[in-house]
Amino acid sequence: MTDQNILATAPEPATGSETAVPAPPEPQTPPAPRDRRKLRAVLRWTVAVLVFAAAGTGTAYGIVSQERTDVPGLSTLGDGRWDYPKLTKPTLPPGAPLPFVQENPGEVHYADLEQLLLPAPAGAEADPTLRGERGRVPVERYLKEYAQDGREDLREHLTEGGLRHIVARGWSMPDGTSVRIFLLRFHTSALAGNYFRAQLGGAPDTMVRLVDVEEMSSYDQGYGNDAKVASTERYVYDEATPRGPVQVRHADMTAGDIVALVVVSRKGTAPVVPFHQTVILQNQLLG
Repeated sequence: MTDQNILATAPEPATGSETAVPAPPEPQTPPAPRDRRKLRAVLRWTVAVLVFAAAGTGTAYGIVSQERTDVPGLSTLGDGRWDYPKLTKPTLPPGAPLPFVQENPGEVHYADLEQLLLPAPAGAEADPTLRGERGRVPVERYLKEYAQDGREDLREHLTEGGLRHIVARGWSMPDGTSVRIFLLRFHTSALAGNYFRAQLGGAPDTMVRLVDVEEMSSYDQGYGNDAKVASTERYVYDEATPRGPVQVRHADMTAGDIVALVVVSRKGTAPVVPFHQTVILQNQLLG
């Protein structure tokens, strides 16, 4: 019974010439409903703590329950981000572990590689050059993202460095922005890490230049530290000035046995918010 109910049912004061003799006060017990509300609140907080503790044991595929508007490193709706579909868990073979758990010391992604590709957002038009069977593309298509003078070294490393296959997805947006994402799967996480550090993860002035980058790329200082994903490594770049007619933003990342390349380009200026959003979501899918 609530306080309001107690007041509503209290007896009317005595009227007339007789003086009412007050009864001795009885000890009052705190209303049970309020106690129940406190108990429910405590239980809700306990459940929340347990959920967050469980989430901390592994970040793999945690993006499936995240709202598109709650992407770390970005601000609020209306800032120019794209409308990506809700991401879903990749299907694992029966008994296969997640990539970054104790039962998987090799950090192997057992999910189909195409399922780890970020889906295109609303309004996107698919890139016809990246429509291979099950998303797979040849090494030569991947190498076309790089300037001609750097392709041979990349090709040699991929041929001798344990590459298994490459999947890709690309699209263009109504404003002319072009996106290409490549996932390279290696036989082991050590081989993937070796390719990443030897060919991609160096300083901007020593890395392989991408097509349409006039001079070199520089580190993207606007990519927030709160966007980092555990068990992965990433380098995020923006084309340095002076630029040509096309601005190129790109990111390299590695996660276990997978190396990823994300490229966003557009004539004039390539939008920064959708680029960061795309990098973050792809990184989380791999993490």
